[in-house]
Amino acid sequence: MTTKPEKDPVRAGDVSTLKSANEVLDGTSKKGFLLRILPFLGPAFIACIAYVDPGNYATNIQGGAQFGYELLWVIVASNLMAMLVQTLAAKLGIASGKNLAETMRDHYPRWAGIGMWIVMEIVAMATDLAEFLGAALGVYLLFPTLFLKIAALTGLPELLLPAILMGGLTFIVLLLEHSGFRPLEALITSLVGVILVCFIIETILDRPDMAVVAYHSVVPMFSGTQSILLATGILGATVMPHVIFLHSGLTQGRIVTKDPKKLRMLFHFELIDVIIAMTLAGLVNMAMLILAAATFHAHGLSSIGTIQEAYKMLTPLLGGAASFVFAISLLASGHASSTVGTMAGQVIMQGFIHRKIPMWARRLATMTPSFIVIALRLDPTRTLVLSQVVLSFGLPFAIIPLIFYTANRGIMGGLVNHKITTIVGGLIAALIVFLNIFLLYQLLFAGS
Repeated sequence: MTTKPEKDPVRAGDVSTLKSANEVLDGTSKKGFLLRILPFLGPAFIACIAYVDPGNYATNIQGGAQFGYELLWVIVASNLMAMLVQTLAAKLGIASGKNLAETMRDHYPRWAGIGMWIVMEIVAMATDLAEFLGAALGVYLLFPTLFLKIAALTGLPELLLPAILMGGLTFIVLLLEHSGFRPLEALITSLVGVILVCFIIETILDRPDMAVVAYHSVVPMFSGTQSILLATGILGATVMPHVIFLHSGLTQGRIVTKDPKKLRMLFHFELIDVIIAMTLAGLVNMAMLILAAATFHAHGLSSIGTIQEAYKMLTPLLGGAASFVFAISLLASGHASSTVGTMAGQVIMQGFIHRKIPMWARRLATMTPSFIVIALRLDPTRTLVLSQVVLSFGLPFAIIPLIFYTANRGIMGGLVNHKITTIVGGLIAALIVFLNIFLLYQLLFAGS
């Protein structure tokens, strides 16, 4: 390990973006509104990919297949919570010039900071497990016959070769980070676009009842403890703890200004970034559950519980195009979110203990649990769902400090939270803690 280096100098690929952003903040830009907001878009799009990662596929498919449209309101509520949380994360980085991990390190005793680092590393590993497995599944589902033949000839698990291919591709993409923030933002945003287009196609193919969709999007209901378990998994898959740290890191040094008026303008533009990116992520999540509800639940296939089963059943129910598009979206999701997860892990380590390891070493370390799962031939979808539950348990350790620090005028200055914002944030944190306690009780004492 090495000590944390100074901030990287501005890369050539970012100069134009920074120049345009500063012209807008200075009031000298002559561009139209859409072109003026463009330099500020990006951080939330990187963060939002974690909200449409393969863990979301697993929980949303199970939720839609078992309970139809009933849990749509959970996705809507979770996405609204995520918007607030990501807004606060972006604001912390802009106002303080530090990410959440660095802020916690400054205010916690050393032993507590190390403990939080360990907790968040576990959360990051659970995240990467879901993302990497999903990416491998996406590759496998595109060419299942080929990989089954290779597995039959070698005796190796059928997901092993797809996992190796995805690992290599992720290493290549991480090299983009050396070119500055803009190329990586552009790549991740493009992959978000691929996922969105795929689910627009799926929604057209499955023809859901939009009146029922609208009703269940706003009317809360549960059907027993299993629906609560899935709802908690959906929450864990939607409000992601590791990207709270990452988002605050993405905004802390992207566009730097000390002028209070410009800081507020910068925050308003980043708020637009969050609203656009998180709205798209929410629509994709809804489309996942709607696909399962309109296709599987509507045909009495409530036992569909794995991504592989969902892929196989889409062809007879909706045609081959549906299953192909589904696999493409899963591949894009897993690839992008796995890259983002590695970036988040680096921010967490640097922030808490002021150490870093080469990105390739971190990528190799976080891939290891996924290869173990594959080698043991564990059910990928069940593993994905359980990983989302782990994420849900990690949420309070990120959200509570975030709310506390963004309500501190000494840290935030003029961007300190309004009292109503702090109250709403506190209620969200309390809800998450309650759901986690209930889930733990069900798992340990009720056998659910």
